[in-house]
Amino acid sequence: MIRRSVIFDVGRVLFDWDLRYLFAKLIAEKDELEWFVANVVTPGWHFQHDAGRPLAEMVPELKAEFPDHAPLIDAYAARFNETIPGPMPGSLELVERLDAAGVPLFAITNFGHEFWEAFRPTQPVFDRFRDIIVSGTEKLMKPDPAIYALAIERFGIDPAGALFIDDVAANVAGAESAGIAGHRFVDAATLERDLIARAYLP
Repeated sequence: MIRRSVIFDVGRVLFDWDLRYLFAKLIAEKDELEWFVANVVTPGWHFQHDAGRPLAEMVPELKAEFPDHAPLIDAYAARFNETIPGPMPGSLELVERLDAAGVPLFAITNFGHEFWEAFRPTQPVFDRFRDIIVSGTEKLMKPDPAIYALAIERFGIDPAGALFIDDVAANVAGAESAGIAGHRFVDAATLERDLIARAYLP
């Protein structure tokens, strides 16, 4: 059993993410962009893929509902990596420092299976992680207690010695209810101070 470990979320902790990063390239008018992400390709609709629903079901269904926006809906499926513009400032450096300090690293991410398959190979930082649980692959989403139970078992960790980092309060609370300490991510500087205080970093 691994006595001490750090478990990261991915979106908005390690990497920035927003549907607008893609669609702002395709929709020039700001009000139209906001209408589109509030009514067509919405975060709530997107989260169905995070939960395990295949794009082959989701995309044709939405195009049938909004036929005038079919090219934009196709762009969501084909160009999803463009919704992730780059790392959150300072976060990947903390991953590197934890890895260099010998801290076992894991991740639990709400991420669609197909999109993860396209995104993961582009980011060598994930080579530093021993295992990553992806919601769309497991068909379990944070903060479902089952995803934390799966992580404890599959990672082979002692929850009492683990720290889970996520930007969503409910996800942090879910980890804490499973006996894992939680950190609500705001920025890398605040996380760094907490990692030092908890003796994960010197």
